[in-house]
Amino acid sequence: MPEGLRWGMLGAAHIAQRALLSAFAASRNGRLVAVASRDVDKARALLVEHPDVRAVEGYDALLADPTIDAVYNPLPNSLHKEWSIRSLEAGKHVLCEKPIALNAGEAEEMAAAATASKRHLMEAFMFRFHPAMREFVSTARDAIHVSSRFGFTAHDEADIRLQALLGGGALLDVGCYTVSVSRWILGEPVDVVAAAHLRDSLDLTTNALLTFSGNRTATVWSSVESARIEEVTVITPTDVLRRAPVFSAREGHDPYQLMVESFGDSVLQGGPDAIPMSESIANMRVLDAIRESSRSRSAL
Repeated sequence: MPEGLRWGMLGAAHIAQRALLSAFAASRNGRLVAVASRDVDKARALLVEHPDVRAVEGYDALLADPTIDAVYNPLPNSLHKEWSIRSLEAGKHVLCEKPIALNAGEAEEMAAAATASKRHLMEAFMFRFHPAMREFVSTARDAIHVSSRFGFTAHDEADIRLQALLGGGALLDVGCYTVSVSRWILGEPVDVVAAAHLRDSLDLTTNALLTFSGNRTATVWSSVESARIEEVTVITPTDVLRRAPVFSAREGHDPYQLMVESFGDSVLQGGPDAIPMSESIANMRVLDAIRESSRSRSAL
């Protein structure tokens, strides 16, 4: 493998233009080589200001390219498992957008594929790499309650976040963040109670109470039909800690760049990933429990 990681990206998703192209361009240990799209003209348009990056027609063509070491998978949630596993089987390391899968069972299959292929697989929770966020969590270790909220309004009915068949909905899109930060601070919950506002099979808002050992609790709220909100409040015996914005903050640092570089270091140096698959599977199990609880309550 060369000194730096050579990356390929599956799809010309909005997040590529918003965050990933600049992160790869600034990375100290890798570079983006190619972007694959089923609509190659879309990929070319995305890369107008990145002439050193090739547009490739079709995902299979990118996976067959021996010059690519690692793949970033920002495809719709419903395609995370399929194309991450196909990438791993093609010999590529994979950094997959959150949530890692639709459920814990899928995440376990992906972890098994990574082990079998002897390749790295990590969930792309970029907020966990921001130094300010890490400092915030380190000061919240005595927490007795965490309240985490992430909401916005998805206006376009064609938005994949409003498509149930593509793995849309508030819980998977932004609830995964609220659960992740709560577990990061408090550990694993022992009980979950949830409720959701459903439109057909799509959750537009989901709210849950998580109970942890030692009578500690967390409330996690996510929505795709609300005013913009992105904040975490931590209550300790002696203080109230607040942070906003939480998950998209970039003050002084690009968390996407830090995440890409961390993954690159793990691959190049043969070390463990900063977010192991065991962590991602545990997060999905809580999301599964929230979904099950909210659906059972909605059916009453």
